[in-house]
Amino acid sequence: MADPFIGSEALDAGLVTPGQLITGHVRVFRDVYLHRDIEVTAVDRARAGWLWSKRQGVVAGFSASALHGGQWVGADRPVELIHGNRHRLPGLLIRGDTLRCDEIQVIDGVPVTTPARTAVDLACWYRTVEAVAGLDALARAADFKDVDVQRIVDRCGGRRGIVRARESLGLVDAGAESPKESWLRVILIRAGLPPPVTQIPVYDGYWQPFAVLDMGWLEAKVAAEYDGDTHRTDHIRWRRDAKRHERLQRCGWIVVRVLAGDREGDVIRRVRSALARRA
Repeated sequence: MADPFIGSEALDAGLVTPGQLITGHVRVFRDVYLHRDIEVTAVDRARAGWLWSKRQGVVAGFSASALHGGQWVGADRPVELIHGNRHRLPGLLIRGDTLRCDEIQVIDGVPVTTPARTAVDLACWYRTVEAVAGLDALARAADFKDVDVQRIVDRCGGRRGIVRARESLGLVDAGAESPKESWLRVILIRAGLPPPVTQIPVYDGYWQPFAVLDMGWLEAKVAAEYDGDTHRTDHIRWRRDAKRHERLQRCGWIVVRVLAGDREGDVIRRVRSALARRA
């Protein structure tokens, strides 16, 4: 069986023997198993968590985002469920929030918070930088409308975290292609810089762009890009990026390259300085 299953049910149905259950499968949660040869994903764990709840819970938060197709949800994250059983268990994060009927949908038989409700939950439950990274990924995967999100926010006037949620929801941009790009955009906006445009195509006399910048300010021709550890781990890509950078300079762009380990204050200073030079 490729999907998570309840062990006792499979035994009763004769689908596996006790020996096969033990030797050929791994236990994800109590009485919930997955085939040993399958690489467990966040989606698998979300389904397994729902089965653990005896099919009574609703998958929420980052787990819901994974079921909606959102990226960047690690399999090591606790499964988030809205459920009446609030006992703390390893690998499970149970929340006692209430849900309305129009805030739940079913994906492959599993009840999940809608994209709009998932967005509000992420914004309430997590600090801004982590929340926005999750919201960006959710926005790329699922089309949730601002009006639906606002309706849920209006219902949650006294909810814990709702003030922070409004800030996070106002920072969502589906153009982010990694959590670090989300982080970079958030710290720049929170520093008082104008919100950058994401995924900017750059042309050099041809109909097809030779580069797409992570984010930037079109009028100033200033961009910011997160390069991570590429300069250390992939020399071929590093050389290609260096040539791309030279070409961008010839097109009039100032590109601030942000590397893993760069300090937040230094990044902000460098971007602010680049914008000041073009003011």
